[in-house]
Amino acid sequence: MIATGLVKTSYPKEDITFLLKDVSEVFGESTLEERENAVRAGGHYAERLPMEYRPSAEYTKLYHETVEATKQRLGFLIGLLTRRIALNAKTEDVVLVSLARAGSPIGILVRRYARQVLNVDWPHYSVSILRGKGIDENAVEAIRSRHPKSRIQFVDGWTGKGAIQKELTRSVRLLNEQKALELYDDLAVLADPGACAALFGTREDFLIPSACLNATVSGLISRTILNDQFISAEDFHGAKFYSDLLEEDLSNDFVDRVTASFSETLKAVEDAVAANPVTAKRTWEGMKEVEEIGQKMYNERDYTLIKPGVGETTRVLLRRSPWKVLVQDPAHSDVQHLLVLAKEKNVPVEVVPELFYRAIGLIRSGKEI
Repeated sequence: MIATGLVKTSYPKEDITFLLKDVSEVFGESTLEERENAVRAGGHYAERLPMEYRPSAEYTKLYHETVEATKQRLGFLIGLLTRRIALNAKTEDVVLVSLARAGSPIGILVRRYARQVLNVDWPHYSVSILRGKGIDENAVEAIRSRHPKSRIQFVDGWTGKGAIQKELTRSVRLLNEQKALELYDDLAVLADPGACAALFGTREDFLIPSACLNATVSGLISRTILNDQFISAEDFHGAKFYSDLLEEDLSNDFVDRVTASFSETLKAVEDAVAANPVTAKRTWEGMKEVEEIGQKMYNERDYTLIKPGVGETTRVLLRRSPWKVLVQDPAHSDVQHLLVLAKEKNVPVEVVPELFYRAIGLIRSGKEI
């Protein structure tokens, strides 16, 4: 049985089930300063929620232009990722489990492609995974109880330096050892610039439009919450539903526009699948650059302060205390939204042409060189 009291969402129920406890009425947001101070004092980032960024008119316009410019490419990459998932699973009995919340819209699109093009109906859930805490074991056990023999496929939006992949690997190993859940850690992502996922659409560091926004492109769901004042050992991890953002919600607009492009990319997807292997080796190449930057730009080797890739840099600017942003090429279309956000927040941008990633966000630690 799946527990009641789940968080609401603006997505249709056939697209996704969020296995997250609804704490909308009891949990409030913290200021940026409160959150950063709490983390520096030893607290966990999931104990507090950031304020939801309300985008400016300029930023919103840029978001819509980006969706329009990239929807066909996104449709192709979703198709390629879905076909690779199917080939790798070696069964039609697949259950998608996206990692909230960046993985949620990608999981929806994979489910839609599988149903519309491959004629398979893959159930889709979304669960919480947290750096340093692992995956929500109660949620995963609930899924395995409902689907005892299915191939569970974890899905996320993109990789940075691979922290979530490592967390997933650790969680899967423990759950398999302790509870024999027969899970796999081969995370499927749309973009894998860090070269740390086995299943991906591309390893290019590019702008996925759903990274540009927060709740308003993620079913109006907050970041996931793990705070023992509100979440008991028997609960799923928590989340809020932002009903006050209904008029600004673009969640279904995004997935619908990408879905509409599936038919245009069918042949290209099949050609790409035929030409490329199902999985690729994890080289963790991106982490090497993160380590170099940590040693050069910080007095401490706290790599959690370095967020590589366009998607992660966007998140830094939307909800953290950024120190600076590094960009490979300020004229590239994939970083224009970063330049807008950096200007709005008075964050310096440094051009580093030799970057492995297209952009890297650096979080303020108070100990920068």
